[in-house]
Amino acid sequence: MTAPATAHTTPRPSAPCTAVVGLQWGDEGKGKVVDLIAPEFAGVVRYNGGANAGHSVVVKGERYALHLIPSGILAPGKLAIIANGVVVDPEVLIRELTGLEQRGVDTSGLIISDRAHVVLPYHKAEDELRETVLAQARAGATGSASQAIGTTKRGIGPAYADKAHRATAVRMRDLLRPDALRAKVELSCAIKNATVLGLRQAAGAHAPEVGRTFTPDEIMDWAVPLGEKLRPRVKDTTYLMHELVAAGKPLLFEGANAALLDVDHGTHPFVTSSSTTVLGIPSGTGIPGSRIGTAIGVMKAYSTRVGNGPLPTELKNPIGDRIREKGREYGTTTGRPRRVGWLDLVAVRYSAMLNGVTSLAIMLLDVLSGLDELNVCVAYQIDGIQTDRFPADAEDLDRARPVYRTLRGFGEDITKARTRSDLPPGALAYVELIENIVGVPAGLISVGPDREQTIRASA
Repeated sequence: MTAPATAHTTPRPSAPCTAVVGLQWGDEGKGKVVDLIAPEFAGVVRYNGGANAGHSVVVKGERYALHLIPSGILAPGKLAIIANGVVVDPEVLIRELTGLEQRGVDTSGLIISDRAHVVLPYHKAEDELRETVLAQARAGATGSASQAIGTTKRGIGPAYADKAHRATAVRMRDLLRPDALRAKVELSCAIKNATVLGLRQAAGAHAPEVGRTFTPDEIMDWAVPLGEKLRPRVKDTTYLMHELVAAGKPLLFEGANAALLDVDHGTHPFVTSSSTTVLGIPSGTGIPGSRIGTAIGVMKAYSTRVGNGPLPTELKNPIGDRIREKGREYGTTTGRPRRVGWLDLVAVRYSAMLNGVTSLAIMLLDVLSGLDELNVCVAYQIDGIQTDRFPADAEDLDRARPVYRTLRGFGEDITKARTRSDLPPGALAYVELIENIVGVPAGLISVGPDREQTIRASA
């Protein structure tokens, strides 16, 4: 009788992977943080979102705006991986690649998962039309102004919906197989066209020109050439990443959007369509959460939000205008002015808890210099009850009134600070309050947009 095989007990080497995630409503400065630490890793991995995200990185005074490509593309010799959890608009991706190459950036390290789903033209048409219908429906029901979700109309939500619907979903690997692609596109066009006609009817006179139908030939003529251009980059990234980690080569996971826009844990329904937190990395890449040893939570020194949804500390006054202009608070993807508010530590502490954050990156601290007083939200009053817990949905958060702690401001220019001891007392007190309330140390403090304008924990 043959003896049973002995289990293989040799421990597999594992790399200490790191995640960089936003702790607010996006635009926190994740791109700069990734750019700073990318040289320490074998590759940078995007695991969620699509072209609705926008990361800005400034290198030697030159600004780069990235939407689909991981910020690590600016680190020479590193892999930049778009994993399966991302929805890819191939036209936007090629345009972004071309723009980087024209500026002398080496893009040879970019790899795209063959499992990543594709944003097609009909997704964008549906996205725009749904926003129009929703705006009219909400306004008609409440008698108030439009309260549509406020999407970027890049087709992200409809693409993720198709992913869940399965039969009509198109993945990157399908772009390389025209026969299989056509079968999916024919089915999808039949369903999508009926949906668009129904939504257009619901919108009525409010949107006579919004939304259109598509033919399979039109979609094929658009998709196949784009797939051919990207063919050399489309690979099985799941095995690739596991091989890197098993060889002791660490990966850096770059989240798009931010924790408070997470489809499950954010301010629903004013959220994005993907899992934006560290919790989304396993499903969005195929790498188990146990491989992630460090989570860096990126936060602004104040609050911002784009689009609709509650922002308890919003400043609709000259102070808010001043912060917006000094911080250049305009969307990287849309150019829309961001709403601005005082720092909300109830929200940040909640997000840090969700993500298991091990260190903070406090960004744009320099934007607050010159203000006499700084208010920080440390609790909410909701229906007359004070709480330090972040509510479960947008309706409750909309009723929240901030409870502030006021600190003295700092008038000094801090853009040349390179150690914590270089910070003036007011700025240092502000950082220490954040650390104490969130319960996580600041490993990085940004005092300007450039790489060099950064205080590291070791400094």
